Amino acid sequence: MLYDSECWAVNCVHEQKMGVAEMTMLWWMCGHTRLDRIMNECIRDNTGVAPIAEKMREARLRWFGHTQRRPLEAPARRCESLVTRHVKRGRGRPIKTWNETRRKDMMYLGISEIMTQDRAQW
Repeated sequence: MLYDSECWAVNCVHEQKMGVAEMTMLWWMCGHTRLDRIMNECIRDNTGVAPIAEKMREARLRWFGHTQRRPLEAPARRCESLVTRHVKRGRGRPIKTWNETRRKDMMYLGISEIMTQDRAQW
């Protein structure tokens, strides 16, 4: 379910849908149905699985730390410096970018980009 999730720019709706799918799978693993009326927290405690939103955040930040430690000539780092040309956008809210998601994750955990250079601290 988390394959290649470090590159996803996830918004709240997608994160919620992933959480619902995860809980459905955990219920199925435990052999219960919603008719058993067992709380999700109890199911999560029994399986010992962390919430999928935390695992996705961890994967995104691990990938960010990995790319930040690469030299500036590396292809992954060169993609950061690409400047988008003036492209006519459609109406509505702009599409959420990976950098916005990463910044939100870093603010949530209270960490800075400077910490990425020290792998042990990161």
